[in-house]
Amino acid sequence: MKGVVFNLLEEAVTREFGPDTWDDLVDDANASGAYSSLGNYDDEEIVQLVATAATTLKITNAEVLRWFGERAMPILRERYGALFEGHTSSRDFILSVNRIIHPEVRKLYAGASCPFFHFREGEAGSVMMGYESSRRMCDLAHGFVKGASNLYCEEVVITHHTCMNHGADRCLMEIRWTH
Repeated sequence: MKGVVFNLLEEAVTREFGPDTWDDLVDDANASGAYSSLGNYDDEEIVQLVATAATTLKITNAEVLRWFGERAMPILRERYGALFEGHTSSRDFILSVNRIIHPEVRKLYAGASCPFFHFREGEAGSVMMGYESSRRMCDLAHGFVKGASNLYCEEVVITHHTCMNHGADRCLMEIRWTH
């Protein structure tokens, strides 16, 4: 996992709960806590940070990942505003992930292993989003979608139809805009 993801988690936690909470989380997770945005870190370290946060907050790992994704999106816009330019809706932004966003991520962070998304039109304007990644962090993707909808002042309902974390070979989410 690239260090930038750890940096985003640190900033999200610090903004919402303060720097002491981040320090406590790192200590409780027995994590290093020092992450260079360009560095590569074991996936297990972010998994442990998420699990520790879930235990502390008495919520699920999925809820922590969704919270993180939602809170990280405004931080991403602040840091990488050019990636958001030209998009007029969260739908447009989300559909650009494979062709614009992730190629730019790979340029910025050599060796980044980004998930792959499959998109198709669903019923009544919804989008079916397939998620494939060995990391199985579809709930982080869910949070990013929710965060993107917030940035564009839109409302979405996200339904998980299948999930790798429940034995499926990939995750399939339906994104329905309710504005």
